[in-house]
Amino acid sequence: MVATHQTPRPRALVTGASSGIGRVFAQRLARDGSDLILVARRQERLAELARRVEEDGAHVEVVVADLATSEGLAAVERRVAVSDITMLVNNAGFQTYMPFVELDPDYAEAQIRVQVTAVVRLSRAVLPGMLARRSGAIINVSSMLAFSAGMDRPFLPKRAAYAATKAFVNAFTETLSTELAGTGVQMQALCPAVVRTEFHDVDGKPVLRPNVPVMEPEDVVDASLAGLVLGDVICSPALADRGLLDREREARHALFDSGRGADLSTRYRTRRVT
Repeated sequence: MVATHQTPRPRALVTGASSGIGRVFAQRLARDGSDLILVARRQERLAELARRVEEDGAHVEVVVADLATSEGLAAVERRVAVSDITMLVNNAGFQTYMPFVELDPDYAEAQIRVQVTAVVRLSRAVLPGMLARRSGAIINVSSMLAFSAGMDRPFLPKRAAYAATKAFVNAFTETLSTELAGTGVQMQALCPAVVRTEFHDVDGKPVLRPNVPVMEPEDVVDASLAGLVLGDVICSPALADRGLLDREREARHALFDSGRGADLSTRYRTRRVT
């Protein structure tokens, strides 16, 4: 008999997999032929999701962890470092929409741990294996609110801490993508606007504002995976004019070049009284 060798199935790790965008990522990736490592805080929900995606032939590992804690993050980091992961989806997050002066600083710090620290540490842990194979993808779920600094519109929530974490995600993803050029590893910051998920619920009740466009999570995931094929580092699922992102990037780079001179700008020179 001639021995046959099966190609190993891809393996994706999805944080925040128990609901919303993370859950849809898990379901879609399982249908597309990936094995899964599902990470979230709610064990019962993860177990139920694992049973569902196993019906699509996926092998599933469940890691119950709270990424806001050092212990939870360390447990996921150890699993990520095993070097068998072909896709990392950093999706875990929560909203803190309220005036910053009213935001519990411990809650704000927890958000930074989940949406910044975990993204950095898990990306760092997974990259050596991906670089050794010269293939892989890291999808960091961001938000269109990353672009909203300084905007004051009636439909926008109070969002200082949340928007800042997502602006970090975009800068981290874009900069790391440049660093990884030619390695076979793709980076993507996924920037949806409002999505129909539990993310917007308060005390278990939906609080989506009327007349605000709402996208389905399935469409967000479709856009993300299509964006990987297209090579989009910043993926905005509802954006029709990609030129807007190009011009935003060009404006940032022009600002950087113009602001790194050695001479003090005339607008900041003080007049001495004689």
